[in-house]
Amino acid sequence: MTTELRRLRNYIAGEFRDAADGRTTDVINPATGEAYATAPLSGQEDVDAAMAAAAEAFPAWRDQTPAERQKALLKIADAFEERAEELIAAESENCGKPLGLTRTEEIPPMVDQIRFFAGAARLLEGRSAGEYMEGLTSIVRREPVGVCAQVAPWNYPMMMAVWKFAPALAAGNTVVLKPSDTTPASTVLMAEIIGSIVPRGVFNVVCGDRDTGRAMVEHKVPAMASITGSVRAGMQVAESASKDLKRVHLELGGKAPVVVFEDTDIAKAVEDISVAGFFNAGQDCTAATRVLVQASIHDEFVTALAKAAADTKTGLPDDEDVLYGPLNNANQLQQVSGFVDRLPAHAKVEAGGHQVGDKGYFYAPTVVSGLKQDDEIIQNEVFGPVITVQSFTDEAQALEWANGVEYALASSVWTKDHARAMRMSKNLDFGCVWINTHIPLVAEMPHGGFKKSGYGKDLSAYGFEDYTRIKHVMTSLDG
Repeated sequence: MTTELRRLRNYIAGEFRDAADGRTTDVINPATGEAYATAPLSGQEDVDAAMAAAAEAFPAWRDQTPAERQKALLKIADAFEERAEELIAAESENCGKPLGLTRTEEIPPMVDQIRFFAGAARLLEGRSAGEYMEGLTSIVRREPVGVCAQVAPWNYPMMMAVWKFAPALAAGNTVVLKPSDTTPASTVLMAEIIGSIVPRGVFNVVCGDRDTGRAMVEHKVPAMASITGSVRAGMQVAESASKDLKRVHLELGGKAPVVVFEDTDIAKAVEDISVAGFFNAGQDCTAATRVLVQASIHDEFVTALAKAAADTKTGLPDDEDVLYGPLNNANQLQQVSGFVDRLPAHAKVEAGGHQVGDKGYFYAPTVVSGLKQDDEIIQNEVFGPVITVQSFTDEAQALEWANGVEYALASSVWTKDHARAMRMSKNLDFGCVWINTHIPLVAEMPHGGFKKSGYGKDLSAYGFEDYTRIKHVMTSLDG
């Protein structure tokens, strides 16, 4: 006896559709390793239809007043709150995430971020109009860029979708959004909710794989491509977009250094860092997974961190005692396991280091010490519940090692010395520096990195402005 799989569909021009050629792909629940749905494996015809719908809807949406767009976004936020339990269930099935933590840690910030951008729609700032040449008045217009092709990742499917569509719609753009092929369910549900509020064609969802995303980015209609994903994917998008000079917005991962000095409250730091490292199974670009500890407290810190890892629980979504669920997919489990399996002889696994159970993609909270700066697991993003620890001697070495990776998204410094914290925050080459905390984000502050972590900002007024273009208008005063 077989269970019929749920059928997910694209959302194009205000209606749900199968892929034009009928192709589908199975969607796997990572907590069980079993398929629970099918989703369209969209091709060029589907992408063409979505882009045409977005292009057709753009002029009218662009010309709505900011107040009208704000009203729509506020309705979307209210609807997300009202249907929160449906979204939570879809996201948990998507990702295997704990239901309780999804309810408390994802829905509230998502709703808040939509409301923030609703307000931002009415607060665009610019230079005042004036006469910068005699007899001529100049004004600056800030306009939406047009159709936006957006690709969201699988680690936070709902929240990353919000980070993309909310500023884009608030600024007057229309959207074609592709969720990851492993996590389309919550995005399709969001399309149902959003589609009932905005005009047809303003918001479209196309499901599919890398080829689908490539077709979106290479399409001639979008004025902007936005992707959250791997460095490799970001480079491919940037290269593809360069062919027609499409604007690009990239958030490509991180390898956040967590620099712990000897004057730190060890117990408090371990408690916060372990949560920031293991939350969401470490599948977070800003996760606290690369810890650098001053030599004088290294052993004490590692012992405490290993105990915290042993006390951290992973398990099924309905277990209220778990901090995180499974890794997102079989490939990711293989990648995380591979990093640990390939550890050099000088490394020591202090806790974890193994798969949990024989069903689903669960991996134990893991702590690895004894590592050197050029080790693979230090230089490359693991994207799993694995915290590495290095021992440094002084501030100069800590800074050198912290900056000594190709990623530059987020970092943190743990010290009671204010001057040291200020020096480190000045010299750390990362888009965000937290002091005596790690991972909090607020809608008002920008999120985005440097180097191979990409460019462009999410959240904040800066993220909003990324979805606009600037036009100079000059008029003669002679009439």
